[in-house]
Amino acid sequence: MKAGVVKSQLFLNFLLMKDILNLFRRFVPPYKWKMVKNILFNLLHSISGGASFVLIMPVLGIIFGTQKDVITLMNWEITSEVLQHNLSYYVTQIKLEYGQASTLLIIGLFMVVMVLFKTGFAYLAAYEMIFISNGVVRDLRIQIYKKILQLPLPFFSDEKKGDIITRITSDVQEVQASVMSSLNMLFKNPIIIIVYLSMMVIMSWQLTVFVFVLLPIAGGIIGKIGKTLKKKSLEGQNKMGVILSNIEETLSGLRIIKAFNAEKQMNSNFGNDANQYRRIMNKLMRRRELAHPMSEFLGTIVIVIVLWYGGSLILSDHSALTPQSFIAYLILFYSIINPAKQFTNALYSVQKGMASIERIDKILLADSKIKDKDDASEITEFNNKIEYRNVDFSYNKSKRVLKNINLEINKGKIIALVGQSGSGKSTLVDLLPRFYDVENGGIYIDGKNIKDLRMTSLRDLMGNVNQDPILFNDSIYNNIAFGSKTASKEDVENAARIANAHDFIMEMDKGYDTNIGDRGGKLSGGQRQRISIARAILKNPPILILDEATSALDTESEKLVQDALYKLMENRTSVVIAHRLSTIKNADEICVFHEGEIIERGTHNELMELNGNYKKLQDMQSF
Repeated sequence: MKAGVVKSQLFLNFLLMKDILNLFRRFVPPYKWKMVKNILFNLLHSISGGASFVLIMPVLGIIFGTQKDVITLMNWEITSEVLQHNLSYYVTQIKLEYGQASTLLIIGLFMVVMVLFKTGFAYLAAYEMIFISNGVVRDLRIQIYKKILQLPLPFFSDEKKGDIITRITSDVQEVQASVMSSLNMLFKNPIIIIVYLSMMVIMSWQLTVFVFVLLPIAGGIIGKIGKTLKKKSLEGQNKMGVILSNIEETLSGLRIIKAFNAEKQMNSNFGNDANQYRRIMNKLMRRRELAHPMSEFLGTIVIVIVLWYGGSLILSDHSALTPQSFIAYLILFYSIINPAKQFTNALYSVQKGMASIERIDKILLADSKIKDKDDASEITEFNNKIEYRNVDFSYNKSKRVLKNINLEINKGKIIALVGQSGSGKSTLVDLLPRFYDVENGGIYIDGKNIKDLRMTSLRDLMGNVNQDPILFNDSIYNNIAFGSKTASKEDVENAARIANAHDFIMEMDKGYDTNIGDRGGKLSGGQRQRISIARAILKNPPILILDEATSALDTESEKLVQDALYKLMENRTSVVIAHRLSTIKNADEICVFHEGEIIERGTHNELMELNGNYKKLQDMQSF
């Protein structure tokens, strides 16, 4: 039974070491020279600290007369006896020449210098560590953000916004703490322990062997406390993601919550999540807080045992250990206990950090199925037509959203898509810029399959104006110029004039420099839509995708927006998703969707004469 426990512990330690090495392999290489300097400063810190302890005790024995004066010098050898003898010789010479009081002052100054070196090297090591730690956090956040921008839209349909925000904020902070603990675990603490143990071996190998037996026993007991910490840490991070998602949804839907008097319901839901998080964190933090008292208690037991054994060696006269040296030995040993205890804290931190790494890796290691081929070609212009050939698509295998769609859109034509909600209209246009990829069939531009084209050049051909305009918490100018690297002030203002937006922009306090708030919340619906249209005009794309941009506007705003849209569509190929059928009567072709299929197509007059689904939709809207 005991052998099985030992094997399990060894296996756990092996996995933990693999985790630590994996952290280093992934995050630390850009800072390898900083890490080398950190190791060097830690080594110098350990040597200067240990030397100050070892040298002072025999010195005090000479000064206060508890140890005989040494008046002969031995040949130099790296042994405890020779080092102590020769040190005592030099102290004796100083005492005889300058007296006890002056010698004590000289020794005090020596201690001050040694402590200055010790603390100075400790600061320099920490200085390098701070650079590494904050650099890792910056790099990791940039990697996550870059990956978020690269991932296709289907990935985010299965993820909560709040959970993703948690991964780029608190999870990254946990990794930062984990990296710092790992650096201390692998470099700072072992260096201190090795240097101090080396000095202890020189002073008394018998007592040091005894210590070697005791420390692993105490460390093994403490290490068992953290076995289940990783699981609880993962639960805590997942629950925090739920809480942040709840907050994000509350802020976005505050108007609806108040309108339906749902404050109590939302408050109850949030309270339940907060209570669950509290229970998880209580369990986690109780284990963590148990580490310090447990390690202090076991450390005290070990000190008492070492004190007993060391005292026995001195009293038996079978050891070169003197009372002064034994005091120095105890100081060194006690100085080892803190680094040894920090192994336990580092163990907890690393396990918690690895739980966060698992969550972060769900983003970083996510496979992006929608990506460019290695030999993908550029497309710089649109000359002929867009073709949908036998296109099938589904978001999940249970139901197909598009079924065998065949559609040609010739250059300069306006194609309108109408039909009930969920019939596949938005999905059809989302396939064109490859927000999603078709399952069967293909989409072609001028005879080229869009999967063979670079996505950046493909999307450069297209402009989007959506039913819900997506604007950013920035100035009006930057929202219109969004995505454009070469637009001048005159270009932005000209686009705003065409979009019927210039007048209302100039009426604002700061004109084009006015900040529009989160998602354009400081603007009316019509104003937001005209800013969105101005952005599309500035891009000047040959292909235009319009998801009915006037359906949620009042009559006056609709007229201004519709006029801007007509200007935008001039001399462009346009695909229009229409909810108000009155806006697409002049379309070159209207396609009627029903349950993922095109069931009717033609001009407005042709479809009215057909007396089918389109006629029914027209009659319903007229009524």
